[in-house]
Amino acid sequence: MAYKIAISNEKGGVAKTTTTVSLGAALAESGQRVLLCDLDPQANLSLAVGIDPEKEQHTSGDVLLEAFPVSDACQKTGIENLSILPSGSKIETAEHYLPMRVDHLTALKHALESAGELPYDYILFDCPPALGTITLNALSAADLLIIPTQAEYFSAYALRSMMSIVRRVREDNNPGLAYRILVTLLDRRNRTHRNIYEQLRATFGEGLFNTVIEIDTKLRESPISGLPITEYRPGSRGSQQYRVLAQELMEYVKETSEQPA
Repeated sequence: MAYKIAISNEKGGVAKTTTTVSLGAALAESGQRVLLCDLDPQANLSLAVGIDPEKEQHTSGDVLLEAFPVSDACQKTGIENLSILPSGSKIETAEHYLPMRVDHLTALKHALESAGELPYDYILFDCPPALGTITLNALSAADLLIIPTQAEYFSAYALRSMMSIVRRVREDNNPGLAYRILVTLLDRRNRTHRNIYEQLRATFGEGLFNTVIEIDTKLRESPISGLPITEYRPGSRGSQQYRVLAQELMEYVKETSEQPA
């Protein structure tokens, strides 16, 4: 059964989509079968793997609004082991119309369950930068929430809202939802960054990944090429750090899956 991960933060500009595509590609590079799910109306995740969302006939919006089969909407990327459920304009419509339905917060979960045994080891949801219906659907379907955050005041402050959402989702429909915070865009030369990072470590402890993602201009360049960083610049610092993150994640999943229920 695929392990499902939502990648979300209501604060924009924290490398949410970059993390989704880079972590997904690093997992795929290690031999894991990965499905990226683009749930953001901006469709940046789709663009990051070279897909033009305006040319796609079936997207995540069709899955949520029209019960279109997940397996039929997915497509392979040019990268081995990496597939994508692309986004498009219809996902924005889903944000408005899903709340009119019964059990609207579990539409994505039901769509995945009805698809049966999908041929993936990991499914990564790239959420919009807002805590609306689409994001809540992703959290309701996920085993783990990864919260990318910068080591800056406003980004760290936004974690309060994310913790509230985690508690709400656990109470409503997904009691097993776990979370891990990922520090991104870290500048070790910046004393404020170092101080806030230490504060986050002290506050969240094991809730923080050991891996951090430092600033790397190659990470900003890679979407232009339509390739993840591991393909665009395999030897870059960003590539190496996302590979380390992938290994830490796989170890976490193995450890938690072996724990008794």
